[in-house]
Amino acid sequence: MRVIITGAASGIGRSVAESLAAESSEHKLLLTDRDADGLAVVANAIGSSATTCVADLSSAECGDQIVAAALKHMDGIDGVVSNAGIIAGAPLVEQTAELFDKIYAINTRATWLLAKAAHPHLAKSRGAIVATASMSATQPTPGLGFYSSSKAALLMLMKQLSLEWGGDGIRCNTVSPGPTYTPMTQAGYDDADRRAQRESMIPLGKLGMAEDVANTILFLLSPKAGHVTGIDILVDGGMSNNLMPATGGGTGQKASK
Repeated sequence: MRVIITGAASGIGRSVAESLAAESSEHKLLLTDRDADGLAVVANAIGSSATTCVADLSSAECGDQIVAAALKHMDGIDGVVSNAGIIAGAPLVEQTAELFDKIYAINTRATWLLAKAAHPHLAKSRGAIVATASMSATQPTPGLGFYSSSKAALLMLMKQLSLEWGGDGIRCNTVSPGPTYTPMTQAGYDDADRRAQRESMIPLGKLGMAEDVANTILFLLSPKAGHVTGIDILVDGGMSNNLMPATGGGTGQKASK
């Protein structure tokens, strides 16, 4: 399998790259991120089957740049993992137009640009695109209005692509992580009290890890999901089902440990 992975220097993207490399030495990977040093570490650990492309996903040229780099390394594209994203917190009344544009450019527009550039190659291979959204795409999150709404837009973008590109044999799906321990979230979850509070809201009783999301992405890329398109898979430990218990609705019965 020949796969492009964005946000590959750390977290979920890195886990996807490492999991694919462990699955088969035949896979070829184009790893992209803005973190050149982090990319080099991941690529060196994987070996010659992986190459890198340092790219700014807020750029309107990012799709063409990344696909061109991928085609130099491999003679086609079977999968695209559009995983890179940014987060910034503040009430909407305090946010700026500049930050709005930046968050939407990276969290939403970059997926479209990359998908558009990869389209003819994915059509030839009858490949798949998987984008990383968030449970915040369907659950408004205090202080993360731009992030949540950009991920909601990403969900609809991918559904639209699945509809328009189904005739080309291209499958388009998303994964939506819940609370997940990654370098982007580490500072918050290294606080023991905050981590315990968050885990108490998750029916499975633990934070997700990058590999939990990566495993779901690998499934959606694979032939095992060959008749799956236009869906979003929550990887949240059941947290999105906890609204009523959190508000005291129903019996309030807790799951046994």
